This record gives sequence, structure tokens and C-alpha cells, in this order.
Amino acid sequence: MKIATIKDVAKLAGLSVSTVSRYLNNHPYITDEKREKIQKAMETLDYVPSSVATTLRSNKGKMIGVLVSRITNPYFSYLIDAMEKVIKAKGYTLLIVQTYDDEKAEFKMIEMLKQKMINGLIMCSVENSSEIIEFYCKYGPIVICNQRVDSSEVHQITTDQEKITYEAIKYLFSKGYKKIAYCTGGSFSLKSHGLLRNNGFKKAMEENNKIIDSRDIFENIHTIEDGYKIADILIKNSDENWPDAIFTGSDEVASGLIIKLLEYGKKIPEDIAVMGFDNQPFSNMVAVPITTVSQPVEALGRESAKLILSLLNNEEYYIKKEELTLKIIERKSV
Repeated sequence: MKIATIKDVAKLAGLSVSTVSRYLNNHPYITDEKREKIQKAMETLDYVPSSVATTLRSNKGKMIGVLVSRITNPYFSYLIDAMEKVIKAKGYTLLIVQTYDDEKAEFKMIEMLKQKMINGLIMCSVENSSEIIEFYCKYGPIVICNQRVDSSEVHQITTDQEKITYEAIKYLFSKGYKKIAYCTGGSFSLKSHGLLRNNGFKKAMEENNKIIDSRDIFENIHTIEDGYKIADILIKNSDENWPDAIFTGSDEVASGLIIKLLEYGKKIPEDIAVMGFDNQPFSNMVAVPITTVSQPVEALGRESAKLILSLLNNEEYYIKKEELTLKIIERKSV
């Protein structure tokens, strides 16, 4: 594919190369009319600034982007470590960007595919629509890791988050807990981050004829500090509103919740059972070891890396789905 040059942009825009150069260097003395012509020409030609284009033409650019919501989350740290071991062995490097669940920050990274600044992109968190992601696939391969978008065109490495959440809530009911609180990484809406887990929770509640009480739903929950905050909220509840158990959605939140509740003099699980998610290494080291869901983090990272490398090299790759199973790990917090 021929890469557009500044001369091509100038020709299409009907302007001089020097005018386009001044535009690219943010020169203030360019009319709005000329700016608009240059922008339209660049979009039509998929023009890439020369420094990046030169790297691409020389075939030295071997960069794969990775999007995560927060690198401080141990889940993402271990995930990226597994990816890098595979990708580095093939001569590629990773460019890691944290989005903090910000749609605009994510979009800027996706745009880097179009600008040829990265060869491919692995998305470990997703905020933009499937239509946008599909559109940008023409600029380079995109792999969705452990998230799900409504598209048959986008390559996805997934685990069954809905099923395991359903099984986790059913597990809590089987242990005799009747009033279950729930944490989600997004909102509790139909199109939110965490939708699949939300669906699993709702299904289990419905099957057990339980009404979902909004006071027992905690939204946009991610960190140890969030766990502290939930404990502060719960401790103000009257006995009749006190939940028997809480599904926290992550071991970070679970550990923060346990630490704070113990400070308040509550007993785990006698006063309230706490269930995490991810099976992080520290989850068995807190004061009350956390009952959690084990995710195949290494397999997720490895399979995502192998898939995107195969797409970059036009090779077939069959995902090892048998390695992407989830299971409940029973410990003392339930």
C-alpha cells in the first residue's frame, strides 16, 4: 500500500507544500478555509506525519498497543506480563496506555492504528462502541481481551464472565446467605462496563426469587479504597438492611472491605461473607483468606498475544479455549 506524502496532501488540497507544512507545525497564519482543505485531504489520503511514515516504510516499527483501565490493578499487571513474554520473543514491543475507563483516552489509542504508530492493538478494557472498533480494524488488527463487544468482525479472547458470576451468586445462596450485595465495575445499566457479570447476578437473583435492592448495589467499584468506602456505608445500615454476603467483583475491593469491617469489629464470614474475583496472589494472605473466582490470567495474556501476532503475520491461530476456564476458589471469607 502506497503511503501518502505531504506532496500528495498539498496536491489534493490545491495548496503548496509549504502551506501544508506550516499547518502541520501549527503555524498561526493559515486561514480557516485552507485548514479545512488540508484536513479533508489528510482524511481522504489517510495521511500520516512523515516521521511515523518513515519508520513504517523502513519496516522498523514493531509496536503493539495494549489498553488497560488501571495498571495498578494486579490483574492487568500479570496480564501484560504474560503478553510481553510472547510478544518480546517475536521482536515486538508493547506500548501500554491506561484509560481509567475514559472513552476519549481509549479513542486516542485506537487512532494510533490509523496513524501507523502501532501495528496492532490489544484492548483489555472497552469503552467505545463495537461500530467504532470495527471501523478501525481496517487500519490494523485489534484483539479484545476478556471483554466482549457485539461484533463478529472483531477478534475476541473471552472467558464466560456471565456464567461464573451466576455460579458465584448461586454458590452464596447454597451456603445459606439470603441477602446479597453486589459490586460492579461500571453502572448497573443495560450497556455498562461489566454488563455480562451484571446479567449473571440478575439471573441468579431471579431464579432465587430475590428482589434486587438498589441499596445493595455498588457501582464503579475497583480499588482497595473503594472497599473501605463500602464498609463505611454498610456499617451505617440497620440490622434489617444489613446484607448476609457481598460479591465484590475483585480481590482488591474484597481485601479493602475485609480490612475495614474487621476494624469496625465485624466478623468475616459470621457477620457478612465476602467474595472476590481474580484469585490474586495476595487473596490468600489477608487476615481472612478470600473466597474468590480464579481467572486464567496467564492464558488470557498468552492467547491474546499469540492471536495478534498471527493476525499481523497473516497466519492461522486456533485459540486454546480449554485453558480459558473460570472456577470458584473456596476459602474462609465465605
